[in-house]
Amino acid sequence: MPFKKLTQNFLLPELKVLKVVRARYSIFEIHVVKHSDFEVCPHCATKSKTVHDRRWVKIKDVPFRKQAIFLKVLKRRFRCPNCKKVFTEPVQGIQKRARITQRLERKLCWSCQTYTDLKKVQKTYNVGRKLIYKSFYRQLELKEREFRNTPWPKVIGIDEHGFSKDKRRGARNFATLIVDHKSKKVREIVEGKSHRKLYEGLDHIPGRENVKLVTIDLADSYKSFVKNFFPNAEIIADKFHVLRLITPTLNKKRIGITGDKRTHELRKMLLRKRENLHYADRIELDHWLNKYPELKEVYLAKEGLYTLYKCKGFNRAKQSLIKLIDKLQKSKIKELKRLGRTLLRWSKEILRYFSFKYTNARTEAFNNNAKLVQKRAYGYKSFKNYRLRVLSACR
Repeated sequence: MPFKKLTQNFLLPELKVLKVVRARYSIFEIHVVKHSDFEVCPHCATKSKTVHDRRWVKIKDVPFRKQAIFLKVLKRRFRCPNCKKVFTEPVQGIQKRARITQRLERKLCWSCQTYTDLKKVQKTYNVGRKLIYKSFYRQLELKEREFRNTPWPKVIGIDEHGFSKDKRRGARNFATLIVDHKSKKVREIVEGKSHRKLYEGLDHIPGRENVKLVTIDLADSYKSFVKNFFPNAEIIADKFHVLRLITPTLNKKRIGITGDKRTHELRKMLLRKRENLHYADRIELDHWLNKYPELKEVYLAKEGLYTLYKCKGFNRAKQSLIKLIDKLQKSKIKELKRLGRTLLRWSKEILRYFSFKYTNARTEAFNNNAKLVQKRAYGYKSFKNYRLRVLSACR
């Protein structure tokens, strides 16, 4: 097959080859022109056949067999007979004022997601760093637009993670992640975790009345936001966050006995489920607990939480939770009393787990993916770019 005919098969659909020139070693320039009888004025939508002038435009295309390809397009400028304005004919596959083709942009986007080192991308396609960044994020934004008007799903999870550090205040800036539990993908990511920020970042998504279940950690701010923003949603308290409520108190009592030694064997025995301990470890643990009554009381409260989540069915879980709250409220240890009040305040959300069996584990997993995106880039200054990268990685 002649090279000119082969070239025509790989060209953009509206272009026709005039000639192929080998400019330098491994660099080809393909002179092309668009054939059309008329163009439509972008200002008044009037057909125009009057050519005002012509000019050559050089466009970089995808390399072919390690050969750099440039398209030299002879673009026509038309004069509109109605509004008398001059406009340049559009070419399918080349954006307005762009100097690379859209398929090269897509190729750069794929390469940036595949390779960890952007220098490899620069060397492979012989383009500048600025062009890579510009093309990459433009393609990510085009992909993100496909999901922008997708309505809310039935079951979502909400959680936050650290995004950046404010050097002036020394405080941590957060990003809030919204996960679709059904499709197992990230639905949206919002800068901040205040009600105002969440409203601004999520208000554009249609169909908030579709949401029936929302899994969250034990954060009162998210609880009030969900009640106000999603009118038909019921909240489920995350199982993991309920179980770890007792951990700080347990560690505090242990440190008072053994000192702050994370390697001490008592720490592992206290935090592990009793049923997972070997017989010898149980004997040793009971020896410690019998010597320290307060530590024993906190440990039994921890086991009570694990027993709660072993219950089969809503009614059994409700009875178990009521007994546990009563026991905690009667305790003389102030931390256990506070735990009892927390469980009472969140009792409906905790018990809802036994009806639907949803946790926030998937949201936590996507949080870890978002943190990996940060580490890979050594942090982000622009939240807009960070959002596009996370949505691309988690969809």
